[in-house]
Amino acid sequence: MDLEERVSELERRLGALVGDRPAAPRPTGADFWALEELKSQLSEAGTADGGVLYTGAVRLPTGERYEWQYGALTEQLLGDEGDDDGPDDPGGPRVDWSESAESFAALGHPVRLRLLREILGGRRTAAELAALEETGTTGQIYHHLRQLTGAGWLHTTGRGRYEVPGTRVVPLLVVLTAARP
Repeated sequence: MDLEERVSELERRLGALVGDRPAAPRPTGADFWALEELKSQLSEAGTADGGVLYTGAVRLPTGERYEWQYGALTEQLLGDEGDDDGPDDPGGPRVDWSESAESFAALGHPVRLRLLREILGGRRTAAELAALEETGTTGQIYHHLRQLTGAGWLHTTGRGRYEVPGTRVVPLLVVLTAARP
């Protein structure tokens, strides 16, 4: 065991002794394989500002499998903070983050998150969702389903059936992971 692993193990044990949440193990170089590959790709492309990558391979309780990845360059995400200042301006066009507000707002309600979890778990009809406790009235559930559908987190498959689009399963789980304390 190398020094870094030993320190991580000691931190975890100390946290357990004092009743804190155990310290997360400190990743070693091999644990950052996706990051190392991203950095290699960015270096080959000559991109100095970097980028982000998220990926996942998921099997839902229903047996459905989704594999997905997405990457973006930092300049695509941040853009230029001002207008084009001429030929020497290295930034791209200004990025309007407010376009993402509806998508985040749709996830900002506990009942909507519960509905998404239940749909991913196999409850797909409005009737099944309405039978759940503590999700509100049928009208309230339909309101939440409309919000999620409008933001692209759900789509209808006919006759009151809902599903999370395949291209949104991994991103939803990434957002949930990123939001955890």
